Amino acid sequence: METAKQDMEFMDRCLELAHKGLGNTAPNPMVGCVLVAGGRIIGQGYHHEYGKAHAEVNAIQSVKKSELLASSTLYVNLEPCSHHGKTPPCSELILDKGIPRVVVGNMDPNKTVSGKGISRLADHGVEVSVGIREKECLELNRRFFTYHVNNRPYIILKWAETKDGFIDRERTPGTSGNINWITGTMERQLVHKWRSEEQAILVGTRTVLTDDPELTARDWSGRQPLRLAIDRKGILPGSLKLLDGKTPTVIFSERALKPAENILWIKLAGDPDMLDGILDFLYNNEIQSLIVEGGRATLEGFIKRNLWDEARVFTGDQLFRRGIRAPSLETDTSEKHQIAGSMLSIFRNQTLNLHVE
Repeated sequence: METAKQDMEFMDRCLELAHKGLGNTAPNPMVGCVLVAGGRIIGQGYHHEYGKAHAEVNAIQSVKKSELLASSTLYVNLEPCSHHGKTPPCSELILDKGIPRVVVGNMDPNKTVSGKGISRLADHGVEVSVGIREKECLELNRRFFTYHVNNRPYIILKWAETKDGFIDRERTPGTSGNINWITGTMERQLVHKWRSEEQAILVGTRTVLTDDPELTARDWSGRQPLRLAIDRKGILPGSLKLLDGKTPTVIFSERALKPAENILWIKLAGDPDMLDGILDFLYNNEIQSLIVEGGRATLEGFIKRNLWDEARVFTGDQLFRRGIRAPSLETDTSEKHQIAGSMLSIFRNQTLNLHVE
């Protein structure tokens, strides 16, 4: 039998494989799977894309000598499913193949699965170990866990600020597209990579009017996020890039407006209920992650309600002297990275609980 050290090493490989699915598996989790016999990997795979084969299926299919399965251990970072969804249950496949031992990183927080896959295996004589690299497995699928435990998407706040703490100069709405850039090309490409990894992106009215943003991941390959904007009074002109109909877009407003091609208008109550309405809409549509890119009022709305999980803040070398102050977070920096001409600070909200009952 593999030692505890080996269990952790093979679970690390599961996590490496699972991460390859970032941006493509939602609303499913990222899952990697490794099959080991005699201390050696005989098969491995990961969940590539929502609706396609799960990690366990891909790993089992990759095994060249199927007779080794009867003496193997299957490692997977998330509990094997026990229900019929887009694909058959992985727990049944494991039983069909006679795999005698399964090592699991996290129990699945999804109520249709939670504990049932593990029980199904254990009830049929499979030796099941749970909680190997539990913290790392949870971190990998923090979007999935936040959605199922907290009933809302994982929320990432993102902004760039100058060395003296401003996110913009004072500008009059209507001067759209004349952006006061704080970061450079490399940082903006990284932001587009982030957009491709999350399911939705949100901005407020003033940001749309002053920056005329596209809110796409055009400088990075991958999926485009669902574009979201707040337009409380229904004042956004149809000439804006956000309303070009090229990518699915949702506008939240206090007014009922007619939908256009690829554009959905959702009527919501105003403060303090609009953020709740937005998050309810995202939860009901299985949107598990959201980037909030501005402006200040929108960002601070999430901060004041403690509705955030992560903040990614660029600090450039510029000095604006005056303008619109950057939001502030009452938490310590988790990570810092120098990227070209900017310092990227990552903050994590330490007060949120993702414990699975």
